[in-house]
Amino acid sequence: MHFNLNNLFTDQLPADPNFENSRRQVMQGYYSFVTPKETAKPELIHISDEMLEALGISKEEAHTEEFLNVFTGNAVWPETHPYAMLYGGHQFGHWAGQLGDGRAINLFEIDHNDKHWAVQLKGAGETPYSRSADGLAVLRSSIREYLMSEAMHHLGIPTTRALSLALTGDSVLRDVMYDGNPAYEKGAVVCRVAPSFLRFGNYQIFTARNDVAGLQKLVDFTIKNYFPELGAPSKETYLKFFAEVSARTLEMIIHWQRVGFVHGVMNTDNMSILGLTIDYGPYGWLEGFDWGWTPNTTDRQHKRYRYGNQPNIGLWNLYQLANALFPLVEDAEGFEEILDRYKEDYAQKSFQMMADKLGLEAPQETDLKLIADLEDCLLATETDMTIFFRKLAAFKKDASVDGWNLIEDALYDLENTSEAVKTQWKQWFEAYAARLQQDQQNDEARNKRMNATNPKYVLRNYMAQLAIDAAEKGDFSLIDELYQVLKKPYDNQPEYEKWFAKRPEWARDKVGCSMLSCSS
Repeated sequence: MHFNLNNLFTDQLPADPNFENSRRQVMQGYYSFVTPKETAKPELIHISDEMLEALGISKEEAHTEEFLNVFTGNAVWPETHPYAMLYGGHQFGHWAGQLGDGRAINLFEIDHNDKHWAVQLKGAGETPYSRSADGLAVLRSSIREYLMSEAMHHLGIPTTRALSLALTGDSVLRDVMYDGNPAYEKGAVVCRVAPSFLRFGNYQIFTARNDVAGLQKLVDFTIKNYFPELGAPSKETYLKFFAEVSARTLEMIIHWQRVGFVHGVMNTDNMSILGLTIDYGPYGWLEGFDWGWTPNTTDRQHKRYRYGNQPNIGLWNLYQLANALFPLVEDAEGFEEILDRYKEDYAQKSFQMMADKLGLEAPQETDLKLIADLEDCLLATETDMTIFFRKLAAFKKDASVDGWNLIEDALYDLENTSEAVKTQWKQWFEAYAARLQQDQQNDEARNKRMNATNPKYVLRNYMAQLAIDAAEKGDFSLIDELYQVLKKPYDNQPEYEKWFAKRPEWARDKVGCSMLSCSS
């Protein structure tokens, strides 16, 4: 293997001068050098062919001992110095102080085909930021992150990527549901990749410590390397930088809402400065459409990170980033204008997104009622969001297709659906047909547009759990099958039709399929 190393972060920013890998408050530098933990018996179980190509690694090289050792942490690439990043963050609305890469170790940064990539291992051992944890990861959470990273990319959603998934041969003690019943599980390591893993919390920690010089150095570094089009650092440029981060964050969240993805733990340390979906922990997909659903057991009581609240939390997190950047600008009005723009843009973009999901050619203000009435219908009886919108594409503008029959497969309790609810749906389909008559596009064109917006295949929690259960028994074939399915989420793929199905009843309350912990 050959890499064109370009370690921007470590070459341009100073390190923690303390080289001891002990849990502590790191008061100097932006990162700490650490060495990944050697594993007992590493075994690669899946590799992303797309990310191999993106990083310039051949398939032959991916099956060498050298690749295995480097991307499981058993060897350090020559002339590189692995490190963990320093950051802080708000967790569930409260300032948590220093956090940092507690179980992530950055290996190196490379350039390939005019793209820059930071390469990182998750689950490769403790760092100074591990607090009371061991820095390791287990197979179940690693499978979820590996598959989800690649699935989100193919859904067209900004995200970190994944290169490889490997067993370590070590046992890791975990209390899955935090209920006092820890058990040993199979250890694993995911190699994940992104242009940068910088988070809101990287900037927050310096402001919290009143280190304005340290903050400015990091912001200038970020603009120079990732937002060069904004120009040389200045107060005006810092506001432009914040505006760009705000716009990217909103774009990402609109995509989440479009497909029914719920992140589950939108703490500021889990918000990418590049607007990427990052840190796949207790995430989940809407099965039945529900504004109030959260996949996170820790969030069960207050539901801060519920599906319907994600846009608001994005804004709240941006307020915290604005507070962090304020010392560089000292202009509250400038930040407030950008934050107000987020609210305005969300209203407009959310409306356009729903119009796209419904296949409306020229959205108009009266469509707001059509959308609101649809949401009432979806909430009236448990309705699978993914299946409903995919089936809806087959509706005819002359209403020659019975809408109720069309969507029956999306209902979780068809037999007990009341006549009142059926009437409510019938009225909505009548309004929808009338609205479609106003557009010039024919049914075929609308069907095509809707199917490019509404995915057929998403990584439902039960699907990931089936892959996890099989992998625990040494069968990794389902990981590859789901990987292949999720590469083309908008295509019909008749050979994989079995994955276009509602959550089975056995999965409704099963651990890993409904609620997950931050250990998941």
